[in-house]
Amino acid sequence: MGHSGPGLPAAGHHDSPWQRPLDLYSNHPASLRPGEFIVESEFRIMRDAQPGTVYLKDYRQPDYLVDSTRLRFELEPNATLVQSRLKVRRNPAAGEGLPPLKLDGVNLELLSVAMDGAPLAAADFTCHDEGLSIPVDRAEFTLEICNRIDPEGNTSLEGLYLSNGMYCTQCEAEGFRKITYYPDRPDVLSKFTATIIAPRDYPILLSNGNEVERGEIDGDRHFVTWEDPFAKPAYLFALVAGRLEKVEDRFTTMSGREVVLQIFTEPKNIHKCAHAMASLKAAMRWDEEVYGREYDLDIFMIVAVDHFNMGAMENKGLNIFNSACVLASPETATDAAFQRIESIVAHEYFHNWSGNRVTCRDWFQLSLKEGFTVFRDAEFSADMNSRAVKRIEDVSMLRTAQFAEDAGPMSHPVRPDSYMEISNFYTLTVYEKGAEVVRMIHTLLGPEGFRRGSDLYFDRHDGSAATCEDFIAAMEDANGVELQQFRRWYSQAGTPILEISDDYDAKQQRYVLTVRQSCPPTPGQPEKQPFHIPLKMGLLGADGSALPLVAEGSSEGEINERVLEITEAEQSFTFENIAEQPLPSLLRGFSAPVKVRYDYTPAQLRLLMRADRDAFNRWDASQRLAFGAMAQLQRDFRAGIALQLSSELVEAYRSVLQQEGLDPALVAEMLTLPSAQTLAEEAETIDAEAIIAARKFAEHTLAEALYDELLATYRRLNHDKPYRPVADDIAERRLKNTALAYLCVTERKDALALAEAQFVAATNMTDSSAALAALVNRADDQCAEAALQSFYERWKEDDQVVDLWLGLQSSSPQRGTLGAVRALMLHPAFELTNPNRVRAVLGTFANRNFTQFHQPDGSGFHFLAAQVIALDKLNPQIAARLVTPLTRWKKYRTGPREAMHAALQSVMASGQLSADLYEVVSKSLKTD
Repeated sequence: MGHSGPGLPAAGHHDSPWQRPLDLYSNHPASLRPGEFIVESEFRIMRDAQPGTVYLKDYRQPDYLVDSTRLRFELEPNATLVQSRLKVRRNPAAGEGLPPLKLDGVNLELLSVAMDGAPLAAADFTCHDEGLSIPVDRAEFTLEICNRIDPEGNTSLEGLYLSNGMYCTQCEAEGFRKITYYPDRPDVLSKFTATIIAPRDYPILLSNGNEVERGEIDGDRHFVTWEDPFAKPAYLFALVAGRLEKVEDRFTTMSGREVVLQIFTEPKNIHKCAHAMASLKAAMRWDEEVYGREYDLDIFMIVAVDHFNMGAMENKGLNIFNSACVLASPETATDAAFQRIESIVAHEYFHNWSGNRVTCRDWFQLSLKEGFTVFRDAEFSADMNSRAVKRIEDVSMLRTAQFAEDAGPMSHPVRPDSYMEISNFYTLTVYEKGAEVVRMIHTLLGPEGFRRGSDLYFDRHDGSAATCEDFIAAMEDANGVELQQFRRWYSQAGTPILEISDDYDAKQQRYVLTVRQSCPPTPGQPEKQPFHIPLKMGLLGADGSALPLVAEGSSEGEINERVLEITEAEQSFTFENIAEQPLPSLLRGFSAPVKVRYDYTPAQLRLLMRADRDAFNRWDASQRLAFGAMAQLQRDFRAGIALQLSSELVEAYRSVLQQEGLDPALVAEMLTLPSAQTLAEEAETIDAEAIIAARKFAEHTLAEALYDELLATYRRLNHDKPYRPVADDIAERRLKNTALAYLCVTERKDALALAEAQFVAATNMTDSSAALAALVNRADDQCAEAALQSFYERWKEDDQVVDLWLGLQSSSPQRGTLGAVRALMLHPAFELTNPNRVRAVLGTFANRNFTQFHQPDGSGFHFLAAQVIALDKLNPQIAARLVTPLTRWKKYRTGPREAMHAALQSVMASGQLSADLYEVVSKSLKTD
């Protein structure tokens, strides 16, 4: 017989729903008819009504606040009992009177409601598809609710669900309403206490904050109570219960407090937590040193979960991670995975201040926490690794995917004006472009000014829900500047274009740079006002040396780099004492998320590649040169002219391979041709067939022309020193494997032999998977099949490696045919209910296998549409993201355009769409 603790049933005292034992809830209370308050599923709701639109302009303060929230869970796979006790009071900022209390709730079985201890009858409130409405006659009261949920049947992975037998939660953005009835909005902050009751064979019971009590109940069950001293919105609530093991460490904060650090995972993965733990400690120290932010609880926990829609979730003190984003060992994780884990662990930890201690007022302000935190984690990763390569990676993704989002039917500002389903706005625009907006502020104010602004922001809004406007205001007030025009980055959608021209007067030694800015129309915003754009630039002489930048009329000394503030539709900047015709180095470090149009010659681009002091712009020059060469190849292909690759590109790549002293990772990036997806984004009209032909020809020509240099590079870097996931070693492996990929493009036997030998001898997953990819993409089918089978047999018990194995095949232009992808879906390793498996097979095929997805008969498009329809019934979030490649149908040439449109129409015609998928498809099908 166990003892009772806070929120547990007290012997002989059952006058409140909060305290009634589980067996009293085997049936509904007499005042409620069985089944009366069971809420229909969202799919049933969608049959009856089109989802409504939520507008930023309609925001109003919550009518009621919740000062404290006590939760009690009795865990059962199909019938978990949830009891809540809420201390509610009228919000004085919301107005006069006592309007009804409205609580959100979806897919809940309501059992009872009581106010100040008095049970409410069915006639005392209204229960509907989306929650409860309760008439109120007092300004303060205690509300007690009991409901039942089905974690095992919850395939949406929102709210409380089961993953490999482990209970876990995902409450952002609106998942808490699938747990219990509550004002599920981020501007209602409450202090949470949670008691979790489970069978003893679930030894680990976790929630937010600090553990305050534990004990046994009736011998075969036990409980743990957690108390979070910091008020938080419901989306930051977390619960985990399972058969887990942990690794533990300690961290001493800058004020001398000791914090316990714990990472929980399934026993089979416990050896894969060391890197995440080291990353966490590095992030904690970095946040103290760079931002002065110290951790505030006694314990910080991470839990690895196999079934998760996102990468990770920053729940206060209890971060829940997709296993792929936290587990790593040299044998099973690539260098990219190690770096991704380091970045994501840091990102979720940094949220403790930029997201938790200061949260967002409403979901329109999502970038307030996400854009700021992405910027913070990017700077952390840059400090831990190669700053230049980190910037290149981020910008490559931005240009390929976010620019496409800006130009597509789902285009929206960093702070959207409206949404149908908030899950659809966890986008690259909110996260990555939002981070670029924060970076621009950092560029305009400088590191010290930005730190002053962030300090004021945290101090001013600690413990409250803020807005993007509050963030900008703190930056202004801390630095005595005015950023009114800059705010347009939050309200205007689209990617600005800078048309830049110049004029040099040799006699006057005067150089004039003229910048014209514009932004294409986007849905709902046909015209745009000028943005405030920081344009970082420098000038190079004919020998590549930096020229001084003395602005006209300026009294300051000579400098070699400036940040020009573009605020008008057209602006000119004059520089004096320029002794020779200069070559402008524009948008250094990608100082703004814009497209720059300047008419560089191939010779000028080669000079920038060789001599620009800005590493990002050296890479960017290589990309511009490649774009120009492949644009010509596409024109020739369409005209039926024999293809011939520009000798300028070949010699530029040769010089990069031969140049000494360059960061190997930067060399690898400069040698990598723009992806087919990037080429498509740059095209006015996408001709997939021409893009595929041009890129394949360019890649093959470069591989043959540079074979000797590539082979020498590979041999120089192919050593067998022990594996370390550190920047210098990662850079060497990246260049070595880039060289190997090029060598295997030729399909020469000696090149393929190198790949086979590396595959057999590899002691780390980076080299093993790179060799396997080279074989799968280029080798004969028999050789590739043997390697794939060997790889799978070795790693079939490791979920993360199996995801990699599936993705390699789905992305292969050789093997990743539609038939092969269908076969992968029948493989025992594939689960349609596992988001990681779906991303590895279907997401990779649609987003990264440009060749096979864009088959001329449109079969890839219709296949994707069918999978989206099936997924929508299981996991609407994943379905809505998976359909994205089809939403760009308007940009394709005749033929593919009609096929993609028809595929989208088939999704819409299937009916019964979730709000997530309906919003994306309906907006994409609009023709205006």
